[in-house]
Formats: sequence, structure tokens, C-alpha cells
Amino acid sequence: MSPGDPRFPGVAWSTIEERLAEGMGVRYPLSSGARPDVQYQIEGGGDGISLLVGLERTQQPPRSPLAAVRVEPVSHEGRRMARFSTTRPELWRDFHDLLMAVAERIVVHGCTLERAFDLTVHAWSALLNRPHALGAQRRIGIHGELAVLQRLAERDGWAAASAAWVGPHGEEHDFALAHCDLEVKTTASERRCHTIDGVGQLQEAPGRRLWFVSVQLTRGGRGGRTLSESIEAIREAAAASDLRATQQLDDALASLGWNPDQPDDERWTVRSEPLALHAEAMPRLTLDMLPTTQSGRIATVIYDVDVTGAQPETDCPVDLAALRLP
Repeated sequence: MSPGDPRFPGVAWSTIEERLAEGMGVRYPLSSGARPDVQYQIEGGGDGISLLVGLERTQQPPRSPLAAVRVEPVSHEGRRMARFSTTRPELWRDFHDLLMAVAERIVVHGCTLERAFDLTVHAWSALLNRPHALGAQRRIGIHGELAVLQRLAERDGWAAASAAWVGPHGEEHDFALAHCDLEVKTTASERRCHTIDGVGQLQEAPGRRLWFVSVQLTRGGRGGRTLSESIEAIREAAAASDLRATQQLDDALASLGWNPDQPDDERWTVRSEPLALHAEAMPRLTLDMLPTTQSGRIATVIYDVDVTGAQPETDCPVDLAALRLP
């Protein structure tokens, strides 16, 4: 957006995040009475964000080429408007910036709705395809792993905990403990639905039990933690006790693609108590479930599991009660 431009006041993400955390439904007018009417909306209950743009009598909203972005005609206070929304809460931060870019092109530069959306999609597609940028879901996943890492360090010390964090180095599971492995999955959804990458991710190594840990996050507002803050807290705690552990952590973060210069103002907090399950008791696909004649020909298997409502196991090797972000 154009800083200080009176034609387009804009709305800062920090403001939106606070309102989402409070569950407030709010509308922010962005067009200052000009046509078309452009409004930014926070749904009641903190259920999402959207952009409303006025439509002419016969005008139709543009079609969205993005699977995560929905554009539909709605009636608002007796007027036809186009509503831009997404059902992916982990993408709200990026979606907010996309909405601001569309709105600014309409209000400041006089673009039509169709032109503003088309220009923004093309620009954002180029940015989001950059291979070195961490995606929103990956950042959320790192949050969950760091929370478990911190709990391990509280029990075993930073040297042992950082050595156990093997997932960033290409190992099949996130943590390798003395007698078992841990696979940590983190979601910002209200349901415990997680994506499993490959038939090996929920398969035990020979002679070792595999634990699956489900972590749920929610928008934290001022009380939440950014990934940068969590990483800095982890590094400071490790450096205070073991410099070698700090180097191991830095190597792991570099392997994950973490770049401290990347924009980072999403604040998260733990939504609910983590759920720990024996992997063998979960819905899963493993190598021995594939037909032996075809297993070598199946290159990639990615699927989702939903463990909402599952009963937690009581003998988890790591105490996850009252888990918090670093």
C-alpha cells in the first residue's frame, strides 16, 4: 500500500490479528466514499477475513485461479458486492496482504476490480513460487517442533534435545529419542487434520515405537509468539547452557530454509492440549500395505489424517501438558 496516502488508509495486520484474537466482527471502509465501495471485513467470532467490493448492476465478480481464494457475489446492505475470502486460516496473514494489494489498485490507481485482481494474482504468484521462502504451513510446523524441542530440553538438556531433533536433516521422523521416535504435526485448523508425506512418515523403525504428536495453534494477538521470537528464545536458552547445541540448532534451522530476514509478524499461541498417539493405532498407510508387485512403482504418497476426538495415550515419553511456544 502507499504509506500516508489519504486515498487509501489501509489496515495494519497487527490490528487485524488483535481483532481476530478477540473474536470481534469489524468492517473497515477503504474507499472513503468513492466508487466502487471497498470494505475490509473481519467475520464475527474471528472466523476469517474478506474484502468486499461494490459491483455494478450487471457486473460479475472475477473468477479466481487460486484454489485457496474464493470470489463470489453477495448482497450487503441491499447492494451487490464481490466478496474475496479464503477457508485456509494458516494463510490469513498472506491473504491479508493480497487483499490490501487488490484494494489499493482499485482505490489509488483506479483499476477495475478485474484488472486489480489479475495484476495482484500475477505478482503474488511470482513471489509465492520463490523456492527459498518458507510457506505458511511450514512455519506453523516449525512452531510445533520448537515447542516439543523446548520440552525435551527442559527434561534432558539442550545438547541431548538438539541432537534428537533429526527431522530437519532429512530423517523420516522429527525426533529420535533413546528408545522411540516422535513425529510432530501442527495445524491452525479447529480439527486435528494433518498431512502425511509418504508411506514412511507413520511407519516405525525396526525395534522402535513411533509416537504421533498433534499440536493445534490459533492466532495469538499481542499475547502470541512470532516464529522469529520463538527461534530467538530457543537460541538464547541453548547458548546459556551449551554452545555446541546452539550450532546444532542453527544448522537445523538452515536446513529447514529459515531466513531471519524474511517478514515475520504472524503471532500464534497453542490452542489446546497436544494429542499423543501410538502410530500403530492411527489411520495410516505404510509400506507393507502396498501391493508387493507395485510398491516400487509408486513414487509419492501424500494423504490427510483426521484424529479429532481421538483419546490420548497416557504413556507418552515426553510430558506435553500445558505445552507452550518458546
